[in-house]
Amino acid sequence: MKKALIERLNKVAAELGIEPGLVALEYPEDSAHGDFSTNIALVAAKKLKISPKALAEKIVEAFKKDSPDFVESISIAGPGFVNFKVKDSYIAEQAIKVPEKTKPVKGKKVMIEYTDPNPFKVFHIGHLMSNAIGESLSRLIEHSGAKVIRACYQGDVGLHVAKTIWAVQKNGGLASADKLPDITAKVKWLGEMYVEGSKYDDDKAIQKEVADINKKIFAGSDKEISHIYDEGRKWSLEYFDIVYKRLGTKFDRFFFESEVDEQGVAVVKEFLKKGVFAESEGAIVFKGEDHGLHTRVFITSQGLPTYEAKEIGLNTEKFKLYPDLAESIIVTASEQNDYFKVLLKVLSLTHPDVAAKTRHMSHGMMRFQSGKMSSRKGNIVSGEGLIDEMREMVKEKMKAREFTATEIDEIADQVAIAAVKYSILRSSVGSDIIFDSAKSISFEGDSGPYLQYSAVRANSVLEKAKAEGLASDAKPKVLPEKVGLLERLITRFPDIAARASLEYAPQQIAGYLIELAGAFNSFYGNSVIVSANEPLSPYRIALTKSFVATMTDGLYLLGIKVPKKM
Repeated sequence: MKKALIERLNKVAAELGIEPGLVALEYPEDSAHGDFSTNIALVAAKKLKISPKALAEKIVEAFKKDSPDFVESISIAGPGFVNFKVKDSYIAEQAIKVPEKTKPVKGKKVMIEYTDPNPFKVFHIGHLMSNAIGESLSRLIEHSGAKVIRACYQGDVGLHVAKTIWAVQKNGGLASADKLPDITAKVKWLGEMYVEGSKYDDDKAIQKEVADINKKIFAGSDKEISHIYDEGRKWSLEYFDIVYKRLGTKFDRFFFESEVDEQGVAVVKEFLKKGVFAESEGAIVFKGEDHGLHTRVFITSQGLPTYEAKEIGLNTEKFKLYPDLAESIIVTASEQNDYFKVLLKVLSLTHPDVAAKTRHMSHGMMRFQSGKMSSRKGNIVSGEGLIDEMREMVKEKMKAREFTATEIDEIADQVAIAAVKYSILRSSVGSDIIFDSAKSISFEGDSGPYLQYSAVRANSVLEKAKAEGLASDAKPKVLPEKVGLLERLITRFPDIAARASLEYAPQQIAGYLIELAGAFNSFYGNSVIVSANEPLSPYRIALTKSFVATMTDGLYLLGIKVPKKM
C-alpha cells in the first residue's frame, strides 16, 4: 500500500513541479485521521510560492485523477497535511495475507562486530548489552536482504592478562582451579584473580612484575606463564561459547588481539615514517590535539602494541579477509566514544577506504541503584548472573502453574533472556538504562515477557481452533465490514522492519510490538474468535494466525524466542 501511494504521489509531485525526493508518508497517531499522511505540501509550498493549503488542494485534485483502487478517501487536515484512508476490506485482506519474503540485496555484505568479551575477565553486563544490540542489528540487516558476517573481537593478550597471571602465580598457580566443578566456576575464579591483580595498579614494584609477565606472554619465553595463559584462554573461550549459545548468537568470525598485533605494529611503523605518528619518550603516539582530539599511545616505550595499535591491525584485517564489505559496524559502550574518534581519524589517514566503510555505534550503560559496574574493582554483576537472577524470579512466578521440571527450566530461561534483552532494546541504542528487575519480568505492560505471553495466548487460540476442526488455510469467505487497529498494525510490519533496518533502530521494533500486542489482547477480549456459529470466526482465526506470525518474526528481530507455554 505504502509503496503504491508513494509511486502515485511522486507522479503528482512531478506534474506540479515539486522537487523530486520530497514525498514521504507517515502513519497518523490517530487512525481517525486516516491510514497514511504526507506533509509534502508544507515542505514544498515556499519554493513554489503558494500557501501549503492551496498546494495540498492541488495535490488532492491531481491524485484523484488516478487514485489506487484501495484508497477510500483523501482529505486535507490542519495547515496542509494530506491524509489517505484505505478501504477496510482491503486492509482485512492484507492483514491475513502471507507476506512476501525479502529478496537478497545483491552484493551487500555487512560485518557487525559485537559482544567482544576478554578472556581472563568476567562476561559483564556491558558485553550482554553489546550482544543484545549487535545480534538484533544483525537480524534486522539480514531481514533487509543483506549478507551479515557476525564478528567477535577478544583481547587475549595485554596487561589484563598479565595482571591475572600475576595473581594466579601468587595464589599457588592453577592448582586452586583444579578443584572447581566446571568451566563457569573456573572462569569466575579467573575474574577474581584479575580483580586481585588490579588492586596493585599504584604499586610500582608489582607493576614492574606485571610488565615482565606481559613481555613473556608475547615472547612465549616462560613455560609456566605460557601454561597458565593457554589454560585460562581455553577456559574463557569455552565459557563464552556456552553464553553465546544461551543468548542465541552464532559468530561467523572470531578475531583475537594476539592475531592482529603484528599487523597493527607494522602499520604504525610504516606511517611513523610518513608523519602520521610521532615518537615521544621512547613510545610512538598519535598527536590527536592536531586534529581536535587527544593524544594516544600506539606502541609503548617497551616496544609493545597498545589496544590502539591492535585495533588498527584488526580493522585493516577485516577488509583483507572480506574485501567486498559494504560496511563494518562496531558496537561498544559509549565510554569508548573518544577512543574510537581517534582510531577512525587514524584510519582515515592510513587507510581512508577502510575508515569510510567503518562505523562505530555506541550503547549506553546499564545501571543499578549501586551505580556503574567495573570489572577492575570487582563490584560487578556478570551478564549471565543477571540472566540467572531473572530466571529464578520467573521460576518463582511459575510455581502456581502446572509445568514439568524440564518445561520450567526451558521456559524460565527463555523468559529471563527476553526480559533482559527487551529492557536493553526498548530504548534507543545510545541511551543509558535503569534496569528494573520486577518490571522486566511482568506479563503485563512494557516488557519482553508480555510480548511472549501475547504470542503464547494467540497460539493457544489456534490450538483450540485446530481441536474444534475450524483451523483452515483456505481464504475466509466472510470479511468484516470494519477493521480495527490490529489489522492496520499487522499490515505495517514490513515497513516498520525495513525502516528499523535502515536506521539501525531495534527500539522501533520493540515499540511496534508493544502496540501490536496491546491491539491483539484488546481484540482477544472483545471478540468471539473460535466458534462454529460465528460467520467471522474463520477470518478471526486467520487474523490470529497472522498476528502470531508477525509477533514471532518481530521478536526474532530482537533475538527473543516464543515459548511453547507460559
